[in-house]
Amino acid sequence: MDTKESYAVVTGASQGLGKAFAENLAGKNINVILISLPGQQLKELSRQLEETYRIRAPYYETDLSVNENVLKLTEWLNKSFRIHILINNAGLGGTQKFVEASPAYINTILQVNVTATSLITHQLLPNLLKQPEAYILNVSSMAAFSPIGFKTVYPASKTFIHSFSRGLHEELKDTNVFVSVVNPGAMKTNKDVCKRIEKQGILGKLTLLDPDKVAAYCIRQLFRRDSVIMVNPVSWLVMKILPIWIKLPLMTSAIKKEIEA
Repeated sequence: MDTKESYAVVTGASQGLGKAFAENLAGKNINVILISLPGQQLKELSRQLEETYRIRAPYYETDLSVNENVLKLTEWLNKSFRIHILINNAGLGGTQKFVEASPAYINTILQVNVTATSLITHQLLPNLLKQPEAYILNVSSMAAFSPIGFKTVYPASKTFIHSFSRGLHEELKDTNVFVSVVNPGAMKTNKDVCKRIEKQGILGKLTLLDPDKVAAYCIRQLFRRDSVIMVNPVSWLVMKILPIWIKLPLMTSAIKKEIEA
């Protein structure tokens, strides 16, 4: 389809996988709308993409943990743009003892990972349905396939994203909107994340992924209409085969090492 007048929306676009998604789409001559928190150098990224790839890259800075902000964002998007791709990438993790977590910490993870993804998708879906063909890609996690101690809320939120995406895919399968979900593992988003993952030991080091490669693979599979994208099939197979009484303590032990380190 002609993408000169339509746009792809990428949330959490300032760094890591979100930035890689934006760069990959721009490289395919697709206009991208960058969404991220304030103070994340989004203006600079927008200028860089427009100058390098000769596409349009408007941006919008907001905190997606506030429902009112999400609704204002989607109102602006619907009034201003034709949207044929939505990538719900924004998400929050964190490692902490549940008893020590603050209410704000718990609420923010749920608001960004669960509520914002659901609301953005709901509000933009009429726009997507108007296009000749459209795509939704939701970013879940390998954590969706197992509970994990010392993370507790994060895996539960990603299980929601996986289930939500599969259900929406089935609901929209006879429309022009194709829905997919990707379940990547930990990625080399920045130095702090790399150090944190490496503290988990061999398991953490072996599963660390490159965001540029993940983004390229995801976009390719999305356009091939792959409804469940598995970036690391070996890890996925292990997660599916291992019984819960083995993988739950195994993964919890790895996260505990991270806390103790």
